[in-house]
Amino acid sequence: MSATLAQVLQLASTTLPVGAFSYSQGLEWAIEAGLVHDEASAADWLAVTLEAGIGAWDATWVTHLMQAWAANDADAIRQLSERFLASRETRELYAETQQMGRSMLALVRDDAGVSVSTQALLEQLDRDLRLCYPTAWSALAQHRGIAVHDAVVAYLWAWLESAVLAAMKAVPLGQQAGQRLLLDLGGRLHATATRAMARAPDDCSNLLPGFTLASMNHETQYTRLFRS
Repeated sequence: MSATLAQVLQLASTTLPVGAFSYSQGLEWAIEAGLVHDEASAADWLAVTLEAGIGAWDATWVTHLMQAWAANDADAIRQLSERFLASRETRELYAETQQMGRSMLALVRDDAGVSVSTQALLEQLDRDLRLCYPTAWSALAQHRGIAVHDAVVAYLWAWLESAVLAAMKAVPLGQQAGQRLLLDLGGRLHATATRAMARAPDDCSNLLPGFTLASMNHETQYTRLFRS
């Protein structure tokens, strides 16, 4: 196994200590409301979120952030970070990306090979804006020399695996159902990443009214396992 592959797998792992396991991004409310109640409905929810949400927005941001990090373009990194934070429609989603971004920053600090300028910019963004997760994640991916397409697929896989684990816990679904979801939806990641990389930020949309309403309703949900 090459070191690069190992580094990609680490960034795609649910063991990455950024707290992803504690979020469902509104899925928990969708389960409470009966919108997601079995394997088929979970597959539908996750597929739409993948194709029209994270795959149509976050993945493009990771692409352009990695390119900006490679070019040492601090202005572009700041602008992309500001726009990503502005796209977080609810308090929970904003708090999620901020918490995960800060946790990712802790990993960057522990990586002795990250340049002083990269770490300084991340620290400044955290002070000025509140650091968002894609900005910190893409910085480490670019620093490790991961190809952009591989990095985008890894980012999408990390989200997918975390979302499937949330569904397994809250629906609940069995382990075999979870593996079927990962196999089916995971098979779409290559094409989703390719489409995302071809988009300019101005051509992106993350219009998912049901997703946003689920996140809003989760903020006042009486009984919760997840933070979003």
